[in-house]
Amino acid sequence: MAQGQIKGLAKQKASGGRQAAKAAANPKKGKRYVAPKKAAAVKQAAMHKELSAKINRSIEQQVAAAASSGKLTIMKNVALEGSSSDKSAKAKKS
Repeated sequence: MAQGQIKGLAKQKASGGRQAAKAAANPKKGKRYVAPKKAAAVKQAAMHKELSAKINRSIEQQVAAAASSGKLTIMKNVALEGSSSDKSAKAKKS
């Protein structure tokens, strides 16, 4: 019969609090984003976010359309969603 505790389990329990302290001591590298405060800056940030989303959506639809013509069948669902949303958007504008 084994007597005493297994060494591996004792080490795992002790390292939990230590890791949180280590993460707090070493913050992530890179720039920090500060939200705009002035009304004009807030409006510009919202417009930039909206345009970025539209551009990304368009690129994804183009990639999905290109992929659906070949063997990449995973992207076919995205291509179908993109074409149906384009039709509904055109109907709303008319």
